[in-house]
Amino acid sequence: MKKITLMLGIAMLVCGSQAVIAQKMEKTVMVGGAAMYPSKNIVENAVNSKDHTTLVAAVKAAGLVETLQSAGPFTVFAPTNAAFNLLPAGTVETLVKPENKATLTKILTYHVVAGRYSAKDIMKMVKKGKGSATLKTVSGGTLTATTKGNMLMLTDEKGGVAMVTIKDVNQSNGVIHVIDHVLLPQ
Repeated sequence: MKKITLMLGIAMLVCGSQAVIAQKMEKTVMVGGAAMYPSKNIVENAVNSKDHTTLVAAVKAAGLVETLQSAGPFTVFAPTNAAFNLLPAGTVETLVKPENKATLTKILTYHVVAGRYSAKDIMKMVKKGKGSATLKTVSGGTLTATTKGNMLMLTDEKGGVAMVTIKDVNQSNGVIHVIDHVLLPQ
Protein backbone atom coordinates (compact mmCIF):
# COMPACT_ATOMS: atom_id res chain seq x y z
CA MET A 1 0.00 0.00 0.00
CA LYS A 2 2.84 2.39 0.88
CA LYS A 3 4.44 1.61 -2.49
CA ILE A 4 1.22 2.51 -4.38
CA THR A 5 0.82 5.74 -2.41
CA LEU A 6 4.44 6.65 -3.10
CA MET A 7 4.01 5.88 -6.83
CA LEU A 8 0.83 8.00 -7.00
CA GLY A 9 2.59 10.85 -5.22
CA ILE A 10 5.51 10.72 -7.65
CA ALA A 11 3.14 10.57 -10.63
CA MET A 12 1.22 13.62 -9.38
CA LEU A 13 4.44 15.52 -8.81
CA VAL A 14 5.72 14.69 -12.31
CA CYS A 15 2.41 15.67 -13.97
CA GLY A 16 2.22 18.90 -11.99
CA SER A 17 5.82 19.74 -12.85
CA GLN A 18 5.20 19.06 -16.54
CA ALA A 19 2.21 21.42 -16.52
CA VAL A 20 4.29 24.18 -14.90
CA ILE A 21 7.15 23.61 -17.37
CA ALA A 22 4.75 23.65 -20.34
CA GLN A 23 3.22 26.91 -19.14
CA LYS A 24 6.65 28.48 -18.65
CA MET A 25 7.74 27.34 -22.12
CA GLU A 26 4.89 29.26 -23.77
CA LYS A 27 6.09 32.44 -25.43
CA THR A 28 4.20 35.01 -23.39
CA VAL A 29 3.90 38.75 -23.85
CA MET A 30 3.42 41.04 -20.87
CA VAL A 31 0.35 43.26 -21.15
CA GLY A 32 -0.92 45.37 -18.29
CA GLY A 33 1.45 43.69 -15.86
CA ALA A 34 0.27 40.17 -16.69
CA ALA A 35 1.64 37.42 -18.87
CA MET A 36 -0.61 36.63 -21.83
CA TYR A 37 -0.55 32.88 -22.53
CA PRO A 38 -0.99 31.67 -26.13
CA SER A 39 -2.82 28.60 -24.79
CA LYS A 40 -5.58 30.80 -23.33
CA ASN A 41 -8.34 32.54 -25.27
CA ILE A 42 -8.79 36.28 -25.74
CA VAL A 43 -11.07 36.75 -22.73
CA GLU A 44 -9.05 34.48 -20.40
CA ASN A 45 -6.00 36.65 -21.03
CA ALA A 46 -7.61 40.09 -21.26
CA VAL A 47 -9.21 39.83 -17.81
CA ASN A 48 -5.70 39.72 -16.30
CA SER A 49 -4.44 42.94 -17.92
CA LYS A 50 -4.61 45.95 -15.60
CA ASP A 51 -4.48 48.12 -18.75
CA HIS A 52 -7.68 46.66 -20.20
CA THR A 53 -10.23 46.76 -17.36
CA THR A 54 -12.42 49.23 -19.25
CA LEU A 55 -12.35 47.08 -22.38
CA VAL A 56 -13.21 43.95 -20.40
CA ALA A 57 -16.11 45.75 -18.66
CA ALA A 58 -17.38 46.96 -22.04
CA VAL A 59 -17.11 43.47 -23.57
CA LYS A 60 -19.16 42.12 -20.65
CA ALA A 61 -21.75 44.91 -20.95
CA ALA A 62 -22.11 44.22 -24.69
CA GLY A 63 -22.54 40.49 -24.11
CA LEU A 64 -19.50 39.61 -26.25
CA VAL A 65 -17.65 37.38 -23.77
CA GLU A 66 -18.95 34.13 -25.25
CA THR A 67 -18.13 35.27 -28.79
CA LEU A 68 -14.54 36.20 -27.88
CA GLN A 69 -14.11 32.86 -26.11
CA SER A 70 -15.21 30.93 -29.21
CA ALA A 71 -12.84 29.27 -31.67
CA GLY A 72 -12.46 32.33 -33.87
CA PRO A 73 -9.86 33.08 -35.00
CA PHE A 74 -10.04 36.80 -34.33
CA THR A 75 -7.63 39.70 -34.60
CA VAL A 76 -8.49 42.16 -31.85
CA PHE A 77 -7.22 45.73 -31.72
CA ALA A 78 -7.48 46.29 -27.96
CA PRO A 79 -7.65 49.88 -26.68
CA THR A 80 -6.09 50.47 -23.27
CA ASN A 81 -7.79 52.19 -20.34
CA ALA A 82 -5.78 55.30 -21.27
CA ALA A 83 -7.26 55.13 -24.79
CA PHE A 84 -10.79 55.04 -23.38
CA ASN A 85 -9.88 57.97 -21.12
CA LEU A 86 -9.18 60.05 -24.25
CA LEU A 87 -12.88 59.89 -25.16
CA PRO A 88 -15.06 62.80 -24.02
CA ALA A 89 -15.99 62.65 -20.33
CA GLY A 90 -18.95 60.38 -19.63
CA THR A 91 -18.74 58.49 -22.95
CA VAL A 92 -17.83 55.11 -21.48
CA GLU A 93 -20.36 55.41 -18.66
CA THR A 94 -23.08 56.18 -21.22
CA LEU A 95 -22.07 53.37 -23.59
CA VAL A 96 -22.18 50.62 -20.95
CA LYS A 97 -25.80 51.41 -20.06
CA PRO A 98 -28.19 48.64 -21.19
CA GLU A 99 -30.09 50.99 -23.52
CA ASN A 100 -26.84 51.65 -25.47
CA LYS A 101 -25.85 48.00 -25.91
CA ALA A 102 -26.26 48.09 -29.72
CA THR A 103 -23.96 51.12 -30.06
CA LEU A 104 -21.41 49.63 -27.69
CA THR A 105 -21.48 46.32 -29.57
CA LYS A 106 -20.91 48.12 -32.88
CA ILE A 107 -17.92 50.01 -31.48
CA LEU A 108 -16.37 46.91 -29.91
CA THR A 109 -16.87 44.68 -32.96
CA TYR A 110 -15.31 47.48 -35.03
CA HIS A 111 -12.08 46.58 -33.20
CA VAL A 112 -12.26 42.94 -34.36
CA VAL A 113 -11.27 41.41 -37.70
CA ALA A 114 -12.16 37.81 -38.55
CA GLY A 115 -8.99 35.74 -38.93
CA ARG A 116 -5.56 35.75 -37.32
CA TYR A 117 -3.36 38.57 -38.63
CA SER A 118 0.06 39.17 -37.13
CA ALA A 119 1.61 42.61 -37.37
CA LYS A 120 3.93 41.18 -40.03
CA ASP A 121 0.89 39.96 -42.04
CA ILE A 122 -0.73 43.38 -41.88
CA MET A 123 2.52 45.14 -42.79
CA LYS A 124 2.82 42.86 -45.85
CA MET A 125 -0.74 43.82 -46.82
CA VAL A 126 0.20 47.51 -46.47
CA LYS A 127 3.28 47.02 -48.65
CA LYS A 128 1.26 45.11 -51.26
CA GLY A 129 -1.35 47.90 -51.18
CA LYS A 130 1.39 50.49 -51.87
CA GLY A 131 1.13 52.15 -48.46
CA SER A 132 -2.25 51.11 -47.09
CA ALA A 133 -4.48 48.11 -46.55
CA THR A 134 -8.18 47.94 -45.83
CA LEU A 135 -9.31 45.59 -43.06
CA LYS A 136 -12.97 44.57 -42.89
CA THR A 137 -14.19 44.50 -39.28
CA VAL A 138 -16.70 42.14 -37.73
CA SER A 139 -19.10 45.11 -37.40
CA GLY A 140 -19.04 45.52 -41.20
CA GLY A 141 -16.91 48.64 -41.18
CA THR A 142 -13.38 49.16 -42.42
CA LEU A 143 -10.07 50.13 -40.88
CA THR A 144 -7.17 51.43 -42.93
CA ALA A 145 -3.78 50.09 -41.92
CA THR A 146 -0.63 52.09 -42.70
CA THR A 147 2.92 52.08 -41.41
CA LYS A 148 5.24 54.76 -40.14
CA GLY A 149 8.69 53.25 -39.96
CA ASN A 150 8.23 50.01 -38.02
CA MET A 151 5.02 51.25 -36.40
CA LEU A 152 1.62 49.97 -37.46
CA MET A 153 -1.15 52.58 -37.56
CA LEU A 154 -4.91 52.18 -37.97
CA THR A 155 -7.25 54.87 -39.23
CA ASP A 156 -10.96 54.57 -38.49
CA GLU A 157 -13.87 55.68 -40.67
CA LYS A 158 -14.01 59.04 -38.87
CA GLY A 159 -10.33 59.79 -39.48
CA GLY A 160 -9.13 58.90 -35.99
CA VAL A 161 -5.73 57.22 -35.78
CA ALA A 162 -4.52 54.56 -33.35
CA MET A 163 -1.00 53.22 -33.07
CA VAL A 164 -0.28 49.59 -32.25
CA THR A 165 1.79 49.80 -29.05
CA ILE A 166 2.11 46.07 -28.34
CA LYS A 167 1.85 43.70 -31.28
CA ASP A 168 1.36 39.98 -31.71
CA VAL A 169 -0.10 38.94 -28.37
CA ASN A 170 -1.01 35.43 -29.47
CA GLN A 171 -4.11 33.71 -28.12
CA SER A 172 -5.54 30.24 -28.61
CA ASN A 173 -8.32 31.79 -30.72
CA GLY A 174 -6.50 34.65 -32.42
CA VAL A 175 -4.18 37.54 -31.76
CA ILE A 176 -4.41 40.83 -29.90
CA HIS A 177 -2.68 44.06 -30.88
CA VAL A 178 -2.80 46.72 -28.14
CA ILE A 179 -3.69 50.21 -29.42
CA ASP A 180 -3.50 53.70 -27.93
CA HIS A 181 -6.87 55.12 -29.13
CA VAL A 182 -10.43 53.87 -29.43
CA LEU A 183 -11.45 53.38 -33.06
CA LEU A 184 -14.87 54.67 -34.07
CA PRO A 185 -17.09 53.46 -36.92
CA GLN A 186 -19.05 55.79 -39.17
